[in-house]
Order: sequence, then structure tokens, then C-alpha cells
Amino acid sequence: MTAKIKVAILEDHQSIIDGYNYRLSESDCEIVGAALYGEDIEKILAAKKPTVLILGANVRNSRENRNPFPIFSFTRIALQKYPSMKILVISMLTAGALIEALVENGVSGYIFKDDESSIHQLSHIIQSVANGGIYFSPGAWEKVKPGHSALILTNRQLEALSVSAAYPDLSTYVLAQKLSISPSTFRNLLSGAYQRLGVSTRTAAIVRANHLGLLANGTGVPDLSK
Repeated sequence: MTAKIKVAILEDHQSIIDGYNYRLSESDCEIVGAALYGEDIEKILAAKKPTVLILGANVRNSRENRNPFPIFSFTRIALQKYPSMKILVISMLTAGALIEALVENGVSGYIFKDDESSIHQLSHIIQSVANGGIYFSPGAWEKVKPGHSALILTNRQLEALSVSAAYPDLSTYVLAQKLSISPSTFRNLLSGAYQRLGVSTRTAAIVRANHLGLLANGTGVPDLSK
């Protein structure tokens, strides 16, 4: 008997997770864990070693920390830590810069949540991705194909900004540790991002990046209140 493809899910709507369960219930895929908050997904990855991770692009960090989970640094680090794992993003967010940055980080596909045709074929798409294929909703591929770059910031600058938005109360030293870089390198990344965005403060940079669709925040502005 063929072994089932192990699938993990990071998605902040239980009804959508239930929908994935329904779609995959009679397939060669097995959901081995699901998390509603970003800070819970690492435990699932470490314990279950899924073949494919379905990733929502604008989930929150935790029940207490409602800021957006820093998916740019997460995708890069997770794929380094679990090189055989594939990441398939399914999101309502359509910004080309966001999709392009995630593709550069190594995700294997990007599906829009309103792409009903792709959602209906989810089990087949997961099987393809698990075997080394890639899959994009038609509109998503148009945004990332060669010659259509929408990136204003480098991927590392995006990582620095997204982790800053995720943990606004943490010091530069601790934020740098999360990216496994030195505080001076972290400050240089932010400084470069400020220059490219035409701002002079961290908060202004986060707001500007969100309005440009560069960060995974469905509301367009960061939630910096606790």
C-alpha cells in the first residue's frame, strides 16, 4: 500500500481547515496537524515531519500577539531546517510583491482562496508538489513570471521588517537573534529598507510596506497595539 502524503496546515480559520480535511479525506493525503497561530506550527513540523505544509499568508502569531506571523523568515528557515518539505501557500492576498518574495524563498506554489478550480483539485496539487512540482493559480503565476518583478525591498529587508511587525516590543538584539544575524546587520537591513521606502522610522516603514502589499497583513496596516 502506498504511504500517505503527510500534510500540515497553518491557517487561522477553523472552517477553512475543516474544508481542507473534507477535500483530502478520500485521497492519498493525511493531515497530521493543524495550527491556528504561527507560533504553534514549529511544534507540528518537528513532531510530524510533514511532506507538504499548507501555509496561510496572513495568520497571527498567537492568541495574545495579534500581529502578523513573519512568514518571510519562517519560510526560509523552515525550508533550510526541513529540506524535504514543500510549502504550498493558499491565501486571499494577491499582491505580486508578496508572492514573488515567497517564491524566492522557495515555496512550491501559491493558490488564491477564491480559485475554486484549484481548491477542488487540492489533493492532486498536493501530490504534484510533494513529488517536486510547482503550482500557481493562473493570476498568481502572472505576477511572478520573468519580467514582472514587483519587489522594492530585498528578501532580507522584508524579513527584517516582517519580524519587526510581528514583535514590535522586542529589542533589536532579540529580533536579530530570530533571524540568526548580528544586531548591526539587522540595523543595516532596516536602514536600507527605510531608504528604499522613503521613511525614517520602523513604524512608518511597516505601514508603508503594508500599503504597498509587501507584508502579509490582510488589513493593510499593522496591529502594533497589545
